[in-house]
Amino acid sequence: MVIMQTLLGAMAISSPVFPAVSDLRVWEPRGWAVALLLHVAVSEPGFRWAHRALHRGPLFSRYHSKHHASPVTQPLTSAYGTPLESLVLTLAMAAPLAGAFLAGAGSVSLVYGHILVFDYLRCMGYSNVEVISHRTFRAFPLLRYLIYTPTYLSLHHQEKDSNFCLFMPLFDLLGGTVHPRSWELQKEVDQGKNDRVPDFVFLAHVVDVVSSMHVPFAFRACSSQPWATRLVLLPLWPIAFCLMVLQVLCSKTFTVSFYCLRGALHQTWTIPRYSFQYFIPPMKDGINRQIELAILRADKMGVKVLSLAALNKNEALNGGGTLFVDKHPDLRVRVVHGNTLTAAVILNEIPGSVKEVFLTGATSKLGRAIALYLCRKRIRVLMLTLSSERFLKIQREAPAEFQQYLVQVTKYHAAKTVKTWLVGKWLSPREQRWAPAGTHFHQFVVPPVIEFRRDCTYGKLAAMRLPKDVQGLGSCEYTMERGVVHACHAGGVVHCLEGWEHHEVGAIDVDRIDVVWKAALRHGLSPP
Repeated sequence: MVIMQTLLGAMAISSPVFPAVSDLRVWEPRGWAVALLLHVAVSEPGFRWAHRALHRGPLFSRYHSKHHASPVTQPLTSAYGTPLESLVLTLAMAAPLAGAFLAGAGSVSLVYGHILVFDYLRCMGYSNVEVISHRTFRAFPLLRYLIYTPTYLSLHHQEKDSNFCLFMPLFDLLGGTVHPRSWELQKEVDQGKNDRVPDFVFLAHVVDVVSSMHVPFAFRACSSQPWATRLVLLPLWPIAFCLMVLQVLCSKTFTVSFYCLRGALHQTWTIPRYSFQYFIPPMKDGINRQIELAILRADKMGVKVLSLAALNKNEALNGGGTLFVDKHPDLRVRVVHGNTLTAAVILNEIPGSVKEVFLTGATSKLGRAIALYLCRKRIRVLMLTLSSERFLKIQREAPAEFQQYLVQVTKYHAAKTVKTWLVGKWLSPREQRWAPAGTHFHQFVVPPVIEFRRDCTYGKLAAMRLPKDVQGLGSCEYTMERGVVHACHAGGVVHCLEGWEHHEVGAIDVDRIDVVWKAALRHGLSPP
């Protein structure tokens, strides 16, 4: 459509009827009046006639059906169509401009202003967000026939037999094609009566300033692909930085993305806080308050499961979610950290022939669960930690006959012959040098380690692929490919699908690792 409009615009400018650009006035009120008159008299009825024709017989199946393929409309849907449809839309937009120029009343402001208003009204109609309140239509009843609403257009996309107008429902009224529920439904939507409550919420946070632009409502092209630093985003860093400051001052949790799975709505909400802020002591209470408010909001709405992402479940911050469950014992929403499935993913990546592993981050929540699970399999675990007290505490949790398989080490060189490293603490290139050639680094550390050793292999962060019947997944979760989510996200999904009634907070229950893993596979989730 852009190419078509460029060519038509070039043809118009080169024609003798069109005045030289240097001769155009900036403002000409008569031109606006002529354009408005022609829009009402030509564009509106002409577009409605063409639009209705596109809904008949072969014109719909061969052309217009592609436009209606989007089950949920969005602003980009307004420009999605075949060249024939683009031509109809272009003519509807250009007719008022051509008439104004032929009348000698064209101006620069008319060209830019008319196209901007035209595109805005198209995008507004497809946005699924009510811009004009139902109270305005109630106060001015005639207005409902002069400007359409997103609900009005949404009914057209669902029913396909009504509401054909461009912007003015007046012409549908004259043609007898106004959907009878247009105004009643708009009022319900505007009042929030038909809002759908999500069954599952993944509560994330912003990683850093640049990646904050990796969201569908900022750059859809970027968010539809795994996150990577792109040069086009760097000039926008000052704007993103200002937004970060603004969020700290006055923002609250907001919805970033959603998808549907087996009839249930799953949403990702984001705490308006950035990773580095979680390590600033004065901000700790404020972050916990944001998380608490999000949990209470989900509980009030009727959300079934809320899964805490990344640093939102940090042990030092809130005990892996224990703080909120203890403070609000009557929560109906189930709060989960999802780390049981994270541990399961990591453990199932380890080949069955392995008899010895080296574990860093050994006394963390995940490290503890991994060590206790592996020792039960009679796998020797070299646990890197300087704290004998924490090591002994974990060792005593293991059954007596398996405690011998847990060994404390304090130096990296203790693992110089071990080819399976489980990395839960960031490794510098110097520390990686101690690994022998052929080592595989299994990772559960954020951010991932630098892949320094060319004679070794590196695993990705623990993740799971969502079931094949997932719908409406239009964006990627950070560095994951589309359809793949972090294991803690997948853990919350499994919790929701299984209908489990317990909270999954605090320490990982080692006995449930296999239970959660089998449940994930049973529901169609799979390792990526």
